[in-house]
Amino acid sequence: MHNIRLDDVDHLPVDVLPIGTDYPPDHRLPRHAHRRAQLLYGAKGVMQVETDAGAWTVPPDRAVLIPPGVVHQVLMDDVTTWSLYIEPDAAPWWPANCMVAEIGSLLRELLRTANGFAVDYAVTGRDGAVIDLVLHELRRLTPMALSITLPRDEPLRSLCRDYLAAPDLAVTNETWARAVNHSARTFDRKFRAQTAASPAAWRARARLLASLRLLPGHTVTDVSSRVGYASPAAFTAAFTRAFGAPPSRYM
Repeated sequence: MHNIRLDDVDHLPVDVLPIGTDYPPDHRLPRHAHRRAQLLYGAKGVMQVETDAGAWTVPPDRAVLIPPGVVHQVLMDDVTTWSLYIEPDAAPWWPANCMVAEIGSLLRELLRTANGFAVDYAVTGRDGAVIDLVLHELRRLTPMALSITLPRDEPLRSLCRDYLAAPDLAVTNETWARAVNHSARTFDRKFRAQTAASPAAWRARARLLASLRLLPGHTVTDVSSRVGYASPAAFTAAFTRAFGAPPSRYM
C-alpha cells in the first residue's frame, strides 16, 4: 500500500497494515495519535518525532516505534516512509515509550516487500509469512540514544523546540533567561527540574541531534563547524560519546 490514508484501511481485519508514504521537504504532520502501534521507518530522509515527553531524531535506515494512543507530531525532511500499523494485541511486547532503532538489511527488505502489498493482501501464504517474520525481527530491535527531553511547560518548551529545529550558536543561558523574564539562576533551576540537564548541556545535545540532519550530503568538517565545534576531531569525539558510533555511520 502506498500513499493511502490510514483511516481508509484501519477497519480491515488484519493485524498489520503496511503503508508507504512520500513526503515533501519540510513537511510537518500535526499532533495526532493512532489506535494501532506504529513502526515509522525512514527509507529516505530524516525525521523528528515529538511527543509530550521528548523528541526523537530518526536518520535514514532507522525507525521509531510509537506506542498506540501516544500523541505525536513529525517533521519530515524529504522523507519516504515504510510504516507498519500494528494491532496492540499482535505486539504485546511493544515499548511503552517511543524508541529509535537501527533497521538491518533483512528487516529493511521485509519492510520494502510488505509495503508493496495490496490493500487486500492475504494473511495466509507468502504475504502472511512476510508479516510474521517482520514481527519476529521487530522483537529483536534495541534502542538507540537519539532522543532528548523537552520541558513540560511553556515558554521553556517552545524555546527548546525552536532551538532543536534550528540551533543558534549565539544563544546563552542569559539569552534564554531574558526571553522568559527570569533571572539566570531561576531559569537554570526551572530548566533542570524539567529536563534533568543544565541549559548548556541540553543545547550541546540538541546540536548533536541537529547534526544528524546535516550529515547526509555534507562533510564532517562542514557539519562540525555548523554545530559549533572547533575541529572535526572534537565533533567526532563528542558525537561518538553521545550516540555510540562515529558520524560516518550516519552519512
